[in-house]
Formats: sequence, structure tokens, C-alpha cells
Amino acid sequence: MGLKRMDNVGIVVEDLAATIDFFREVGLELEGRATIEGEWAGRVTGLGDQRVEIAMMRTPDGHGRLELSRFLTPPTVADHRNAPVNALGYLRVMFAVDDIDETLESLRKRGAQLVGEVVQYKDAYRLCYIRGPEGLLIGLAQELS
Repeated sequence: MGLKRMDNVGIVVEDLAATIDFFREVGLELEGRATIEGEWAGRVTGLGDQRVEIAMMRTPDGHGRLELSRFLTPPTVADHRNAPVNALGYLRVMFAVDDIDETLESLRKRGAQLVGEVVQYKDAYRLCYIRGPEGLLIGLAQELS
């Protein structure tokens, strides 16, 4: 039994189209969209009768994916988008970018807000957290070497 890869990170959103546009601006490519429903889907998630729109977004290198989900039924029940960076559980996704300042400028046009500040870690990285669409926490890292 060996691990092959991590397939994707799932994010539940309310506005699928705006979130797709935001992550396109980050640099991800839309791989596909579908509506998932039926008895088998509810058995996997434990939600019973469910209907969900999904969009699969792929990083340019083809190795990383985000699965964006908008639940039609049942409705979403909890919201942890405003949790601080030290909250328990899955919290954020981080992207490596070529130019953190250019990326921030581009994403601010889509409503992104800097959480703290852009900082430099030794001579290795410039890093920051932003709040993206619907308050999603996203990390950006620019390698300096």
C-alpha cells in the first residue's frame, strides 16, 4: 500500500462563477464543471440526497487541483471562512507565484485583501496571506533564489 499522490483540495463556496474567475486570475486552469447527484454521491459524503455543482481547477504544472463545490441540496450548514490562521482544521491553500507584488495587484482587482503584510523569510521566500472570494484564506509564496 503506497500513496500515489494528493488528488485535490476541496473548497465549498456560494458563488461558483466568481470563485472560478478568481482562481483563474491566480493562474489555475478550469479543467471541467459538472453537477454531481444521485444515490452513490450521497453514500460517499454521508449527506444522503445531495446535488452539488463542482468545478475542477488545475495548476499550470498539472500536479495540483482545487475542487470547488456549490451545494444545491442539502444547504451548507457551517461557515469557518473568517477563522483566524491559527484555527483548528483545514484552513488554507498556498500557491507559489513568480512575483508576489504583481499577483497581489492583480488579485486586489478581484476583491482580495491582504491579511497581515508581505514578509520575507531569510533569503528564501516572500510570503503573505490574503482573503479571496467569500473570505477564503489563501497563501502566496515567492521563492527568492
